[in-house]
Amino acid sequence: MTPDTQPTEITAVCHVRAPLLLEPVDRQVETLRACESEGAVDDLLLRSWPKEVTLTDDTPYQEALESVERFEGWADRRGVSIRPPFRERTATNQISGETTDVLIMPMLCLELYADDKLVGVFPHTDENADETYTTDEAIAALRTGELPTPLGGESEETAAADSGTGDCPDCGASLIDGQGLFACHECGWLGTVTETGQLVAREEASRTTERETAAAESR
Repeated sequence: MTPDTQPTEITAVCHVRAPLLLEPVDRQVETLRACESEGAVDDLLLRSWPKEVTLTDDTPYQEALESVERFEGWADRRGVSIRPPFRERTATNQISGETTDVLIMPMLCLELYADDKLVGVFPHTDENADETYTTDEAIAALRTGELPTPLGGESEETAAADSGTGDCPDCGASLIDGQGLFACHECGWLGTVTETGQLVAREEASRTTERETAAAESR
């Protein structure tokens, strides 16, 4: 795995299960903190999520689901998979018998940003090559001052789409990438990027999701 050229700024976002940090998770977090203190990582953000999240509209962990959606969009562009470690199962209420789909969250997941662009989610797997890039490997690379190069690769179409996400669709000014949420400091435009790399206003994205949900419920 050959490292990419060191970017101007690296941000590591480490997601761990709450509330306990146990070995080897605690060791991994401490290594990431050492990377930050030594300058191998410019910023380290720690985030917590539960063991599992219900796949419903009223889940209190909507932010966690949005993170997973962002991870899957990245994985699709790279041609890799994040399932596992993320996996779905059906939970049954022992009293009412009702079933609920839940998403099992991993003990630890690491996402890396280079100059505000998401460049890696660990662990992930290249199913064609039957190879997995683990969080241990990614953290070890960071400790040596290298930016881990994920498995897979972006298609030319995706790379071209990604290169076009820097300009506001309303006024043409540069956009600020807030880890998946793009904002324009000139006109106030706010939106996200679809899996195909298209910029979509936040309101339009919400309406699209509502239409898809309504269509699914009507089937």
